[in-house]
Amino acid sequence: MSMGIEPSKVVAVGLNYRDHARELKMEIPDYPLIFLKPSTSVIGDGDTILYPTQSQELHYEGELGIVMAAQARNVTVGEARSFIAGFTCANDVTARDLQRMDGQWTRAKSFDTFCPLGPRIVGDVDPAALGIMTRVNGEIRQQSTTANMIFNVYDLVSFISGIMTLLPGDVIITGTPPGVGPLFPGDTVEVEIEGIGILKNTVMAMP
Repeated sequence: MSMGIEPSKVVAVGLNYRDHARELKMEIPDYPLIFLKPSTSVIGDGDTILYPTQSQELHYEGELGIVMAAQARNVTVGEARSFIAGFTCANDVTARDLQRMDGQWTRAKSFDTFCPLGPRIVGDVDPAALGIMTRVNGEIRQQSTTANMIFNVYDLVSFISGIMTLLPGDVIITGTPPGVGPLFPGDTVEVEIEGIGILKNTVMAMP
């Protein structure tokens, strides 16, 4: 990808914004709800999201991404920052109809091009209260702040590293705020995070 990061895995977090949980009328989780996206789903800023023929309902999910700097296993919350290279913008592209159909998330989240990351990695930003916004064709669809996260960046690194070893270059995407919705071929989707930049991708039907 364009930033030179090739993660062995992308660990994603579901239902991690209080305002998103309210939107879905769901209980606040007691612990992070995690799933994996394959490394082959990763693309960079300016790359094309391919709309798979298997799906009729593609959604964007703008998120803050954490890029790991060092191997992390059983890291405490207090130690977590020293294992992080920096932060980036992410889009957890999801085939929502397949997610409902399967009752679990692997197929819906794992197609090639379903994890745009970029445009850069920023190390000197405080992830505690960053504005996050998603636009489709210039129209604002998501607008929140990372202050609404249920589990913060350092909580997540600690929790996940207690389950699996995180390797240098691995990415954690930290959940999406309210306002998720559809993408169509020809759309341009932008995820903008304060202090990091704008991740911009276009959607194209699978050839």
